[in-house]
Amino acid sequence: MSSDADKASAPASSKKPMTVLQASFIGVGAMVGAGIFALLGAAGAVAGSAVWLSFLIAGAIAGLQGYSFAKLGSSFPSGGGMLTYLAKGFGEGHITGIVSWLFYMTGAIVAAMVATSFGGYASAVVTDDDPVWAVVFAVLLVLVMTALNIVGSTAVARVQSLIVKVVLAILSLFAIVTIVNWNPALLNPAQYPGVREIISSVALTFFAFLGFGVITFTAKDLPNPVRQLPRAMYLALGIATAVYVAVSLGVFGTLTAEQVVAYGATALAEAAKPTLGQAGYVLMVITALFSTAGAVNASLYPSTGMTRHLAEVGQFPTVFGRQIGRRAPVGLVVMAILTIFMIVALDLNSIASLGSAVALLIFSAVTIAHFRTYRETGASLIILIIALTATLGTFVVFTMTTLVNEPKTAVALVVILVAATLLDFFWKRARDRGSAGYSRHTESDSHGT
Repeated sequence: MSSDADKASAPASSKKPMTVLQASFIGVGAMVGAGIFALLGAAGAVAGSAVWLSFLIAGAIAGLQGYSFAKLGSSFPSGGGMLTYLAKGFGEGHITGIVSWLFYMTGAIVAAMVATSFGGYASAVVTDDDPVWAVVFAVLLVLVMTALNIVGSTAVARVQSLIVKVVLAILSLFAIVTIVNWNPALLNPAQYPGVREIISSVALTFFAFLGFGVITFTAKDLPNPVRQLPRAMYLALGIATAVYVAVSLGVFGTLTAEQVVAYGATALAEAAKPTLGQAGYVLMVITALFSTAGAVNASLYPSTGMTRHLAEVGQFPTVFGRQIGRRAPVGLVVMAILTIFMIVALDLNSIASLGSAVALLIFSAVTIAHFRTYRETGASLIILIIALTATLGTFVVFTMTTLVNEPKTAVALVVILVAATLLDFFWKRARDRGSAGYSRHTESDSHGT
């Protein structure tokens, strides 16, 4: 059951509880915005016109993890989300601490990557692809969404619901129109690459599902998380998988795989042209702006409850449990600053696969932790074993294929793993020293009296 600390972690501004649909839309917004617009070109370069199959397999793997998270969430609802589940299995030691830092940093990386995509689209519309303005638009988006999260989870849920409804409506129209007019020959299975290439592409397309983990952090805002969290999880994954498969079928049934790769992030807009004309192109660009904005909003959302919870249990410095000006959570502000730094200072295109690699490791760690509590959650041990095997298997294939060809991503993965380990080590060392000093001081005071 949730603790008093978890209940207290809910923002004071959240006057109305979150609904199942709103919670699922936070996940859908994080998934759809982070994936479909940026991934089609990269996935098409590996899997060709079989990308729809890669999305389907990635959705199945995410569904297995979603089953695990839903069981954990209904048993241990908390503002700490999946990091609470990790602690239930491993305790509040170094494993939980390192994974917590990894999750926090990965959230900033994903937010920065999606904000950069927004900046690119906005710059293309307003300034004819000026790279400086692309950075400016990306930073402005992060600032606006940070302010929205400071207002409270109710505002986040309402804005996210509006964004997701618009995005889903337009993507559904796009999928229907393109599938009705597709060229079946472009999707001929005889042209599909080998199984290894398709599995390698699954690791890329799994990036499009990273956002479903955000739903676990809505437990603090749901009136009945035991029943509602699993529903929100399954609904979000079902919607995202259906959208990804339908959209990829429409795109690769309209354009050749070579054209999709060449168009890259604008492949959806180009695929809309044959049936919807220039208006279709503009419509998809607008959708991309809405979608990426929603993904940044959803990526920032967990930082408040997560860091407050981690500060309370001693995994993060206590400053992360405080507020600036009695309004802005420190965890959210630090996340925003880290995101903006990455936007300005890093070549995010060169580490586009980093989020997937780290997320696969984090999700695997949570599932391993679940093995220690599955009797308490009532989860099927067989399904958990399948989930872990599928997730780790995808990571291994990803390491042997993508990372070998992307040395910058491999280096970035090592750097973030080392950074998380060092942060956890030095913080816990400082925390323990402070606790020991406080104990000695208290003991001397008692002897003195």
